[in-house]
Amino acid sequence: MLKNNYTAVTEFILLGLTDQAELQPVLFVVFLVIYLITVLGNVSMILLIRSDSKLHTPMYFFLSHLSFVDLCYTTSVAPQMLVHFLSKRKAISFLGCLLQFHFFIALVITDYYMLTVMAYDRYVAICKPLLYGSKMSRCVCFSLVATPYIYGFVNGLAQTILMLRLSFCGPNEINHFYCADPPLIVLACSDTYVKETAMFVVAGFNLTCSLAIILISYIFIFSTILRIHSAEGRRKAFSTCGSHLTAVTIFYGTLFCMHLRPPSETSVEQSKIVAVFYIFVSPMLNPFIYSLRNKDVKNAIRKVFQRKLLN
Repeated sequence: MLKNNYTAVTEFILLGLTDQAELQPVLFVVFLVIYLITVLGNVSMILLIRSDSKLHTPMYFFLSHLSFVDLCYTTSVAPQMLVHFLSKRKAISFLGCLLQFHFFIALVITDYYMLTVMAYDRYVAICKPLLYGSKMSRCVCFSLVATPYIYGFVNGLAQTILMLRLSFCGPNEINHFYCADPPLIVLACSDTYVKETAMFVVAGFNLTCSLAIILISYIFIFSTILRIHSAEGRRKAFSTCGSHLTAVTIFYGTLFCMHLRPPSETSVEQSKIVAVFYIFVSPMLNPFIYSLRNKDVKNAIRKVFQRKLLN
């Protein structure tokens, strides 16, 4: 039971990845390099898709938005984390914490469904190629992109409102490097049942629902590919899916480890390592995954370098 005479928390202290002072400068350099590669890779992918007319197709339109969302949710965490590596006092205001909490959840859920939309796009392209032009019209593509953004931010707002209903009266040390659900719930001094339940329901529903749509899409895709008689045709069809499957495996594998566990000190410590993979590693790798295994993107990159050399 929460007492009436309590002092409300006005700021939180983020404990970060480690409390070992000698590791902070090393971690700063490592994560700065990762963040810069992430920014450069995703911004380059967006600009490349916008500048090359051959990449003005639904698949690359969705990929440009995936790069944008990856860049945004990494940026919601990385700059402050980098500052804290070099700071003695790793504080974040109560409002700043809630804003980070909101945008991170909103953008991660948006990412779930952007990957889902990309799977649906591949399903239509491979399983219903004659209907692709009508089913993936400009209007449909804009709707498919807008829906994840709207749904993600509505979910983020709902989770933030539930977090605001909790009381924080001390301690104020968040055992993480950003304002995440489980470590914040551990700090609450009021009943957390509703927030915990909502966290598991939202995380479980969105993870399983989006992943189920992706898996069903790929069951139909693989079924169609296996019926293609020529080896070259099968290879070409598989090549359009390989990058997306790799990105899905990395992203969803780490998210299942992150969210589908009850909040505790042990789970929070483990979630720090898992969070590094889906906040930093996955967004950093995605531009490479989609460029190194994609003929169209490699040709577009080659044309950019040729133009630079000629100029």
